Amino acid sequence: QVQLVESGGGLVQPGGSLRLSCAASGSILSINTMAWYRQAPGKERELVAALTRSGDPNYADSVKGRFTISRDDAKKTVYLQMNSLKPEDTAVYYCNADLRVLPTFVYGNYWGQGTQVTVSS
Repeated sequence: QVQLVESGGGLVQPGGSLRLSCAASGSILSINTMAWYRQAPGKERELVAALTRSGDPNYADSVKGRFTISRDDAKKTVYLQMNSLKPEDTAVYYCNADLRVLPTFVYGNYWGQGTQVTVSS
């Protein structure tokens, strides 16, 4: 059974930093794009950052210059370093990945369960 498990969320003051991690586990043959999404109360889920297998990042305009996405394929883990956090960054953050898995040998899209990030004084 393939799983994505996020960690690192919590409560932080404005201007502070958090680092989210997401580890993939299960019968995974290869990993393509890994990404972070977020969903604030009453809003649609939105892409925060994505990172292709070749290392090309893509960021939402609202987080450019503040957030950095990275990955460690050996650990099947994607990270999101969040600096200069603002109250409007408050949301549930979800990990997303394109994984080629056994026994199908095809790529599927998988989601984590989400981790809460709250930015408040």
